[in-house]
Amino acid sequence: MLLKEHKVLKTAIVELPEKEKDKLLLRLIAKDKVLTEHLHFKLLEDESDLEQRSVQLKAEMDEAGAVFAQDPKLSSKDVLTTFRKLNGRINHHFKVTKDISSEVELRIYLLNCIPVLCKESVFSSLYKFQEKLITYFVRTTLSAVNKYTKLHEDLQFDLKDGLNNVLNKIYTGKMAAAAQELKLPKEF
Repeated sequence: MLLKEHKVLKTAIVELPEKEKDKLLLRLIAKDKVLTEHLHFKLLEDESDLEQRSVQLKAEMDEAGAVFAQDPKLSSKDVLTTFRKLNGRINHHFKVTKDISSEVELRIYLLNCIPVLCKESVFSSLYKFQEKLITYFVRTTLSAVNKYTKLHEDLQFDLKDGLNNVLNKIYTGKMAAAAQELKLPKEF
């Protein structure tokens, strides 16, 4: 049931006493973890907290990148699992902060940290994950590019080098065909 479809209910809610409205509002907010975090961020945090959240996420990405660099038996399944987990963390960060510029910055940072090509045999049972990883990587890049183009040109200038590194990574590897199919630019 959507509230906009029930104008009488909406009017009745507006006419409730303030104390009762507050009680209902608090009960509703308590049921949604993301909404609770978003309100905490919006009402109690400031720019420094946004920066701290970004730094914490970058540290997680650096830690994952270090694990990937040290593991000689790295499989594309492991990379894909970690990539999706970190991408989900960025999505959560955006839902809480509603800050597009930090989302794009974190997404580009993640794309630069993730290794895309693993040394797996074509006959390996894990080879199918290599294709999934390539597709996921290119689609995530396309999403980041679309959001990047909507940013202010000063922010675009700051993120341009990182995004060009990602695009170079795509077009110099096995992902070029998938990128061309999705009409991903080669450079900004």
